[in-house]
Amino acid sequence: MTKANPAESLPDDLLERIAARAPGYDADNAFCAEDLDELRAAGYLRLGVPEEQGGADLGLAATAAVQRRLAQAAPATALGLGMHQVWVQAARAVTARGGSFLQTVTDHAADDHLLAFGVSEPGNDAVLFDSTTTADPDGAGGYRFTGTKVFTSLAPAWDVLSVFGKDASGAEPRLVHGFVLRSDGDVEHLDDWDTLGMRATQSRTTRLHGVHVPTDRIVRSLPVGPNQDPLVFGVFAAFELLVASVYVGIAERAIDLAVAAVRQRRALDGTPRAEDPDVRRAVADARGAVDAVELQVSSLARSVDELDDLGARWFPLLVGTKARAVDTAQHVVDEAMRVVGGGAYRTTSELARLARDVRAGQYHPSSRDSAARTIATSVLGPLPD
Repeated sequence: MTKANPAESLPDDLLERIAARAPGYDADNAFCAEDLDELRAAGYLRLGVPEEQGGADLGLAATAAVQRRLAQAAPATALGLGMHQVWVQAARAVTARGGSFLQTVTDHAADDHLLAFGVSEPGNDAVLFDSTTTADPDGAGGYRFTGTKVFTSLAPAWDVLSVFGKDASGAEPRLVHGFVLRSDGDVEHLDDWDTLGMRATQSRTTRLHGVHVPTDRIVRSLPVGPNQDPLVFGVFAAFELLVASVYVGIAERAIDLAVAAVRQRRALDGTPRAEDPDVRRAVADARGAVDAVELQVSSLARSVDELDDLGARWFPLLVGTKARAVDTAQHVVDEAMRVVGGGAYRTTSELARLARDVRAGQYHPSSRDSAARTIATSVLGPLPD
């Protein structure tokens, strides 16, 4: 596995152009199309692809570091395009643990195809463990999927969309996972992404109108309910940690902006703002909090890469790390706004944009409440039926 310097995957000049476009995407509520074009040309979609297939062969820990760097320039671009990286890293996790059923994901990424998620559904708190989408068998091993998905990042641009739904045709319902190609048709994206922040992801509502997925693109059939199937583990680990890494990157950028601002300001008596003990304490506390969650994300990602056997601890650690990263990032951005002062409240302020972007973190699975339930169950046992 390659341990790369994130700056090699995202050189400074590329990041500068991405950062310069971020305010425009936000103001126009536009998809980060130019960012995607440049990142694709730079090999970003192949970060986790093995070297023999033309990739950089980065594992989860190294990819998380790249995502943190990208998030410091453009949080919405990092979050949206990070969904592609989640699939690539899920495939790596499955392959490393002896499975081959996600080789199609690696092959698509090797061809610079953009992968996206069609998982989240309105009102479905079970996420991967149940579905309101129907999966009707075609009699030849394939399925037709009908239902509504929400928060479908990369809606304007994906090449390959994961879908899953419930097959209730047998004695026991099954959750069927497969992949839709853009050329398949029968997939409708609503133009309804007009949000407080993370606007460049264009995570639109998606309607599946009986879209057909043939048997060669069906990758898994699982029972309804919680399980630790390699697909579930791979997706869950990559999603929680790569999402967390984006919010760590936001927090790091907020600290950088706060430090730059206080170094430039002076009180009426001429004392530099950076010498104010209250400011110094606030910045120190923020930096310490970010260091703590960054180390948690990096350590747990390395455990995924190195096939550590954490057993029943995996899921509490994953959900807890994601929830702590998001809560920490929001606190740090708020503290940076306070330290910088009223200038940060202007719409043209980058900190103001970060303050909006960072609030999206509470809506990504797992939520703080869901994480707490998972951790409580791991410590106290399940609630009685």
